[in-house]
Amino acid sequence: MDVFKKVEAGIDAVFGGEKHSHSRLGQTCDHLHPVDHVANRFQSFAAPSTGNVKWYVDGCSYFWAVSDALEQARESIFILGWWLSPEVFLRRPPSKNEKYRLDNMLKAAAERGVKVHVIVYKEVKQALALNSSHTKHALEKLHPNVSVFRHPDHTPDGYELSTELGPAANDLSHRDLAKASSGAIKALYGSAGDVVLFWAHHEKLVVVDRKIGFMGGLDLCFGRYDTNSHPIADAHPGDLDAIVFPGQDYNNARVLGFSKVQDWDQNKLDRTKTSRMGWSDVALSMNGAIVGSLVEHFVDRWQVLSIWLLLFMRTLTAPGTFCSKWSSGHKTEHSIANAYIDAITNATHFVYIENQFFITASSDEQHPIANKIAYAIVDRISKADKENQSFRVWVVIPAVPGFAGDLKADCALATRAIMQFQYCSISRGGHSIIEKLREAGVEDPRKYIGFYNLRNFDRINTSKTMQATEERAGRTYEEARKEHDDAVGAENSPEGEGGGSREKYEIYQREAAKVEDKTLDTISPVYMDGDHRIANLHWDSDPEDEIQAFVSEELYVHSKILIADDRLVICGSANLSDRSQLGTHDSEIAVVIEDPTPVDSFMNGRPYKASKFATSLRRYIFRKHLGLLPDQRWDKPDDNWRPVDQCPNSYDWGSPADILVRDPLHSNFQSFWGLTAKTNTEIFRRAFHPVPDDNVRTWAEYEKFFESRFVIPGNEEDGKKSSKKKNKGKVEYGHIVPGEFPGGLEEVRALLGCVRGNLVEMPLNFLVDVGCMAKTGWTLNSLTDELYT
Repeated sequence: MDVFKKVEAGIDAVFGGEKHSHSRLGQTCDHLHPVDHVANRFQSFAAPSTGNVKWYVDGCSYFWAVSDALEQARESIFILGWWLSPEVFLRRPPSKNEKYRLDNMLKAAAERGVKVHVIVYKEVKQALALNSSHTKHALEKLHPNVSVFRHPDHTPDGYELSTELGPAANDLSHRDLAKASSGAIKALYGSAGDVVLFWAHHEKLVVVDRKIGFMGGLDLCFGRYDTNSHPIADAHPGDLDAIVFPGQDYNNARVLGFSKVQDWDQNKLDRTKTSRMGWSDVALSMNGAIVGSLVEHFVDRWQVLSIWLLLFMRTLTAPGTFCSKWSSGHKTEHSIANAYIDAITNATHFVYIENQFFITASSDEQHPIANKIAYAIVDRISKADKENQSFRVWVVIPAVPGFAGDLKADCALATRAIMQFQYCSISRGGHSIIEKLREAGVEDPRKYIGFYNLRNFDRINTSKTMQATEERAGRTYEEARKEHDDAVGAENSPEGEGGGSREKYEIYQREAAKVEDKTLDTISPVYMDGDHRIANLHWDSDPEDEIQAFVSEELYVHSKILIADDRLVICGSANLSDRSQLGTHDSEIAVVIEDPTPVDSFMNGRPYKASKFATSLRRYIFRKHLGLLPDQRWDKPDDNWRPVDQCPNSYDWGSPADILVRDPLHSNFQSFWGLTAKTNTEIFRRAFHPVPDDNVRTWAEYEKFFESRFVIPGNEEDGKKSSKKKNKGKVEYGHIVPGEFPGGLEEVRALLGCVRGNLVEMPLNFLVDVGCMAKTGWTLNSLTDELYT
């Protein structure tokens, strides 16, 4: 059998042959799992265990806790990741924390005698910019005690990609991938035995001294660090050393993807014009017996890859002998999907889901989507409706997948494909949750389930401080900023964007010290809890300049959590999609947490015993989204920034803000949540015209509402002479259109001053009259269907 026939047979086995309970209704699959797994809860590789656990909401506190543990390491460090950036700073600002750059921390640990073992996903380099080769070589050159594995190996089988794809073969966009033939895709990704290696190692895990473990949604890489107020402006004209997001860590995936990450300090984004994109995420630290399961998992992966390396070396002279299962060498495990379905099915009061994706099926007819988490949601809500139960599901996901470009452009095919799959999971296409609920007799599904996105705004400090300093220094802010970014990484990266020079940086800093600077570098505290109000903020320049300095972007949801009844939490690396949930695709890891520590609470107006861990995490997240948390500074750590072995989570039980979110089923809270989302949505619509939007039902309305007003990021015409005429009169993406505010700055400030938190409604009617946003048979091929679900 030739390799492509074997690949197709393997795909059939994955998607059609083995019938698992989480992907086929009415099936049982105990016989398909290892005997020693069947007896475990959710058929997991690990039996239920005990230990202590601590939550971290967003990267600022999590990265600090990881750095604390790495600093204390004495024997071993295990790291498992989808992407690892050696140059990422675990504490900020970078200018004061160079010892806490990840590569510096691992080098220091190795010099203390600590053995450092790292496993990272070996990407298809033509399609992803992770550059795991750089990760491996940058880390292994630090010290002999550092070892790095990359997996899987994508072998092209001699297929000449350039014949079909031309120059694009070396730098594939998602559009190129969607248009490629089956042969090109199979050759690009390679195969292991009978399975095409479409899939990724997606786990995020750190274990230190086999005593403390960290896991969740956060890789130790660029673009993940953020505070709970999510500042998206990072221009510091009064002091370059205050920069929080150096080099490529200042990222906006909707404008420009990562590129040449080995040159970490190079960044084509002009931070005086373009905002970054905030990153919302959740992670954990654990100690106690549970860490033994994490160690077992990592060691098992390391040993399998050691065997794989030996087998691969043999295949250089004996083709076709490599036949192990692609990701771990074991039979399929889908315990995460089992846990999700069980949690939803058995929830008594509510389910809260926050995830990067929401691609799931309500029936077996919803091809190509296979996981049945949506079916569990429909079934549970239908039961609540029939039995007149108070029950609620909240789902929070990104407004747009994290790819650059105009949604209307051909290059955004992958983005539209993911959005199409999500809308067909939620509200359209014939088999969605909303449609299935109405089929089941639920008159108003919105009574039971709501879908939401996150968005925020900021103001870039391009005030007179920047202008005056540039004039005095004879250097632009961006020129000096590039040399700053080079300087903070000079130890291991002697040259970068600034060419290794510090002259412009030093001159700028010297002159900046002579200029008065009263303007805040970020105004993100204004929509959080506290005394900051936008009407009172200083701006040392013209009112028109301030209007143009306001920016907005979606707050990218990357969390992978489910909270049920304030008693159970599922947290890990798994997205809510087939790639993460089927078990045959991306490798993932998650944990189910049921803390026995009771907390007196309320549910639907009645006294209720909640779990301390689950309810504190849920309340903290709700308060963040509703603007009921104080602004978090990156240089002011508290107990929630420490590893679990140092102190537990700190939470202000009984505070006024806590009481507001204590009972998620109370009508007052439901009204507060809904009104906040609605108000924020209307304000952002008026001020920034973001898409997607409910008022945009057709491509003609898209052009009128969005394209006609803004210079679109990632537009293929950008830079051409024809585009300059086309863009005349437009403003930069993410900014305010000044002409729409006859009341000037006072009107803008009054409007934005009403934003609270970052919660907005998900626009379920976006492009609803278009039909399919990514037509099958037009440019999206059937094999890449599997990549996007």
